[in-house]
Amino acid sequence: MIDVASPAAASAKDTGWWRGDGGEPVRRNLGLVGVLVLLYLVGALARPDIFLHGGRLWSNELTVLTQASSIGVITIGMTFVMISGGIDLSVGALLALASVWSTTVATQSYGPGVMILAALVVGAVSGLVNGILISYGRMVPFIATLATMVAARGLAQKISGKLTQIVKVASFNRIAEWRPLGIPLLVIIFVVVAVLAWVLLNRTTFGRRTVAIGGNAEAARLAGINIRRHTLLVYTLSGLCCGVAAVMVTAQATAGSSDHGNLYELNAIAAAIIGGTALTGGRGTIVGSVLGVLVFTQIYNLFIVKNLQTEYQQIAQGVIIVAAVIIQQFRVAALRRPVPPGA
Repeated sequence: MIDVASPAAASAKDTGWWRGDGGEPVRRNLGLVGVLVLLYLVGALARPDIFLHGGRLWSNELTVLTQASSIGVITIGMTFVMISGGIDLSVGALLALASVWSTTVATQSYGPGVMILAALVVGAVSGLVNGILISYGRMVPFIATLATMVAARGLAQKISGKLTQIVKVASFNRIAEWRPLGIPLLVIIFVVVAVLAWVLLNRTTFGRRTVAIGGNAEAARLAGINIRRHTLLVYTLSGLCCGVAAVMVTAQATAGSSDHGNLYELNAIAAAIIGGTALTGGRGTIVGSVLGVLVFTQIYNLFIVKNLQTEYQQIAQGVIIVAAVIIQQFRVAALRRPVPPGA
């Protein structure tokens, strides 16, 4: 117990929770909210006919949220993987595989329920394969998921014959069209997944173990955590998120394709990093990752409404990723720096 009169206690009191490690996620999330406000102001200057018009702004922001939904679900799964100290480069390819598998003629003949189930099962099983390779095959996550990415994309091309598989089940396509209370169902799905993920990470043993493994795997093992089994579950969860995103993307496109999910792994990793998830593991929040997705999507939307080329979007994305990683490194270094007594 720290003596109240001691210099360490006085320092801790002066520093406060806000300036300490516990307040870092809140500070970062508030910073991301500030970035979103700044992007709105930029949009208001660039396209006042959209951003200063209530009806058009609402319609535009619903479009932004809809665009963010599928990559947002992928990012949530990626957040769990990165917090545990891993990485998953296969998410885009797993989405494509689940999309193609769920839209074959045979699968469509059973109706929308089986199509959705097929996408979820394919995603979860593919994630399970990643978990087995990493946990029991002792492969480095980067190599294991890179191999799975190539294999899954190739399998998707083999199943589809590199052709687009049109969805002829109208009720399945309505997933992307239905708007309960004026809000797209895809946005509602994204919100529900985010809320469930927040509860899982912050209010369950699973979440605490995920953070513990990413922070110090050896200490987690000595504490009695089954690291192999938990890693298996984390990658299965990531695969399940790919299955959910596959349903969303397929419904939006009204077709399954082996090209779906291209570069989704890059976007998901970038959004998670911007949201404060550490590449080294042990640190990250669901709220931060969701805000990271919204920041990226809002930037893309600004490029679109200004009719700028996609090349500029990719350049901006690369710059933002580098800046986010550099800022993260400085923040981590500052948090690890001991506070001098009496400071």
